[in-house]
Amino acid sequence: MSSQFNFKEGVVYANGIELHYVEHGSGPLVLFCHGWPESWYSWRHQLQTVGDAGYRAVALHMRGYGKTTQPEDVEAYTISSLVGDVVGSVVGLGESEAIVVGHDWGGPVAWYSALMRPDVFRAVAVLSVPFNPPFPLPAGIDLNDVMRESAAGRQYYRLFFQEQGVAEADFERDVRKSMLGVLYVFSGDIVRDQIHEIGWDGHFPIDETMTEQFVIPEKLPEWLTEADLDFYVKEHTAAGFSGGFNWYRNIKRLPAHLAPFVGKSLEQPALYLYGEHDLVAGNTPEALHSMQATLPDLRKCLKFEGAGHWLQQERADEVNKELIEFFASLA
Repeated sequence: MSSQFNFKEGVVYANGIELHYVEHGSGPLVLFCHGWPESWYSWRHQLQTVGDAGYRAVALHMRGYGKTTQPEDVEAYTISSLVGDVVGSVVGLGESEAIVVGHDWGGPVAWYSALMRPDVFRAVAVLSVPFNPPFPLPAGIDLNDVMRESAAGRQYYRLFFQEQGVAEADFERDVRKSMLGVLYVFSGDIVRDQIHEIGWDGHFPIDETMTEQFVIPEKLPEWLTEADLDFYVKEHTAAGFSGGFNWYRNIKRLPAHLAPFVGKSLEQPALYLYGEHDLVAGNTPEALHSMQATLPDLRKCLKFEGAGHWLQQERADEVNKELIEFFASLA
């Protein structure tokens, strides 16, 4: 493990795969789920603080990432499989219940884990992606077609990821540029540095690639060190990007997998945190209002002014404070 952190690591066998994890501390289990294109390392600041506060803080390498198994079959990355990984990890770690925390794609995994298995997850905290309750979709409607129509002739990053091999070639051509570019363009720094007025929403010209949209800053954001960037680059150079892209390639399967839970309420205590300049995760006033109406025990919905998508890294101390206060309220 990195000399910068005194964390333990291990492997749990769950849901038919091996999931690598990193942990710190002892006490009630808090399970952290990262998103794209990230790693357990995205939770490095939270692991330290939460573990020191009297919890067993565990950050998973999610399916398809890092040292965790990367199934070749695209359909092995459905939301049901991802939730199964998280549930199985709780059992594999020798626990019976947990608080689940998610960011980016780890957000829906956390939300739906809590929705599907309230017997396992006693509370849920999510960063950057609001709760979208399962909804019935008319037969013949494909969510990718809905996104394509909404894009109105432009490319959209979630659509760009759909064709196998295309996004991989784009991102793996220069992994360092790809990682720095994606971390910068979706951060609050892109507004502070006057590159975008309010943030980037993930749309771009149909005949261009995603990495062509990236602006490489002259110096790293204050929240990202050279050592941090080196970690991400080394990990994605070794593991590639296909696993993460395969999560997006199952968006069209979401309605079918969530259909049994249409109308079911998520009753557990919940916390939601998001950045002012995060335009890719659906943090519209309408979505936030709807979320508050569908989560009966939403303890707090907090916007971080000036922040972007990588909230737990951009505003680590503030996020840690909110998490610890939320966890303490559950006692």
